[in-house]
Amino acid sequence: MTTVDEHLERILSAVSPGRPRRADLHQAHGCVLAAAVRATVALPSFDNSSMDGYAVRAADVADATEQEPVTLPVEADIPAGPGTPAPLAPGTAARIMTGAPLPRGADAVVQLEWTDGGRTSVAVRRPVDRGRHIRRTGEDVTPGSLILPAGTIIGAAQIGLLAAANVARPPVHPRPRVAVLSTGSELVEVGSRLGDGQIVDSNSHAIAAAARETGAVVDRLTGVPDDADAFAKVFYALLSDYDAVVTTGGVSVGAYDVVKEVLTGAGSVQFDQVAMQPGKPQGFGVVSGVPVFTLPGNPVSALISFDLFVRPALQRMRGLPATGLPRAEVTLDAPVRSVPGRRGFVRVTLAGLGPDGRPGPDTLARPAASQGSHQLSSLASAQALVIVPEEVTQAPAGSRLVALLLGNGPGSILSGMGWADSDSTDTGGSRAGGSHQASPAAGAPKEPGPEPTR
Repeated sequence: MTTVDEHLERILSAVSPGRPRRADLHQAHGCVLAAAVRATVALPSFDNSSMDGYAVRAADVADATEQEPVTLPVEADIPAGPGTPAPLAPGTAARIMTGAPLPRGADAVVQLEWTDGGRTSVAVRRPVDRGRHIRRTGEDVTPGSLILPAGTIIGAAQIGLLAAANVARPPVHPRPRVAVLSTGSELVEVGSRLGDGQIVDSNSHAIAAAARETGAVVDRLTGVPDDADAFAKVFYALLSDYDAVVTTGGVSVGAYDVVKEVLTGAGSVQFDQVAMQPGKPQGFGVVSGVPVFTLPGNPVSALISFDLFVRPALQRMRGLPATGLPRAEVTLDAPVRSVPGRRGFVRVTLAGLGPDGRPGPDTLARPAASQGSHQLSSLASAQALVIVPEEVTQAPAGSRLVALLLGNGPGSILSGMGWADSDSTDTGGSRAGGSHQASPAAGAPKEPGPEPTR
């Protein structure tokens, strides 16, 4: 059998970040910077007031008190906006608004609350130090300084900084567009009435959600029956529109495993038995330049396989380190068993997190009672997957093992969620992340929608 590490290495050697491109700010949201960005302007670009109040010379109000205010004539009214205010003469004040340019000669701003608010003259009741309530040119960013390094995930704050620095089209790695395709004649869409022998397609929803958590733009397709011609028609229609395809089901040794039947020999696709529990049947390869991940059909196996193999690949395709889920050493509070020669991934809940909410060596990992590859409830409540090495068949209570941290439950760490694609919702058929009921006759339907930066 192939080891987990060998299968992952084969995948990572075949994927790379998307070719850098410049994107408008709304398209760059959620992308990863492909190159460092340096400021071409100062922030602020001029001295301005941080308060509504009065621009003054600090020396002119040095003796102001509540009992004996200093009264100054108000010589100007300075709103925020374009233009250069007239210089401030000694012994005078100018009424000034937040963000308005500071007049030459002024060295402080008295906030409105420390005055009587006068318009022709103002009584100042407290002294101010020089520089009080003034935003100096370049105090945040100076021209030529590094404002965002390469590899930064562009979130709301980064969008704001880029806009303030007048960077309209930053260089980014586009977010990968991913098609998630489940197979099986027994599958029906969630919300449908179930007939005999039918099950709800949970895999496509779960895998699509996991792919969104990595920052990918996701389309979910479902309903392809166990028919080789039907699957081939849908699959090959996807390759021109997506950067990766993830399938679930049809990869084992059964008579109706159509994914394996159709993709064996396609591109570099290779099907392996990977030494892991759960999730032994795996496949991966590149077809027409598109990485294709074929995951097993059992729901827990599919999700754990995604976290081990697809998540780090999509991270790399985004331009991020292919770290996968974060790891921590924990202590078993009950014994666990594992299949000889296979790396086990045991669902656990955690107790005794550190003050920062993160687990450590003294954190107790309690194995879930249900560890079957079809039992989603225990995965949904698990906070981590304890890794049982291949050479270990029994790990007693008290054993310290490495755990992969999941995003479930209080105190857990939402791993790998570099950016959740707010456009990727299963509410329509747009390529920004809609849901499709794939018809073998019509292929994979695509409804018109906004074209995201990938």
